[in-house]
Amino acid sequence: MTDKLTEAKKRWARDGRLLTGTTADPAVVRLPPGQTLTESWPVLDLGAQPEVGPARFRLDIDGAVTHPLSLTWDAFLALPQQDSISDMHCVTQWSRYDNLWHGVAARTVLAEVQPHANAAHVILHGYDGYITNLRLDQFDQPDVMLVHSWQGAPLTAEHGGPLRALIPRLYLWKSAKWLRRIEISVTDRPGFWERNGYHNNADPWLEERYE
Repeated sequence: MTDKLTEAKKRWARDGRLLTGTTADPAVVRLPPGQTLTESWPVLDLGAQPEVGPARFRLDIDGAVTHPLSLTWDAFLALPQQDSISDMHCVTQWSRYDNLWHGVAARTVLAEVQPHANAAHVILHGYDGYITNLRLDQFDQPDVMLVHSWQGAPLTAEHGGPLRALIPRLYLWKSAKWLRRIEISVTDRPGFWERNGYHNNADPWLEERYE
């Protein structure tokens, strides 16, 4: 993780950079406040892109669950796969419409592991050490995916391949790249950006960029 980039993003949070002070209803307005449309997919990371090939890959789904899983790449691909089309919104102000994804629905893995009745949060862990958090009800949505393909091609390493989370209703930093572990938790635990001035909830239409 580069200190220069991290410090710059912390300054954004302290200064409230990009904030418009407005909100919108996603049922009425497709583009969240302060966002600009792009047809490209900008590459943003913390200075490290881990190499995770099929032989190394492992995805653990554990924590406050009845049936924890530890999946190899082949085992993950054996789960029911589906396509999904959704928009994505980055806190750095860009949005991209109509992305075609292929992967496994979050609800599929939740049905497999069966979270405990008191589970309320999800902590996502990346191979690069990155951590981010969200509520279980935000993860348990029909458009939330664990994706390995974008626009009909395998997800590249620079965009989080071989596997990343996709939570379209939240700013993109919640969609952890290079996904290694999905921890179901009774308690919340803020992740990297959440501990560095960014909003714990991250709803783009409420412009929850920073705390």
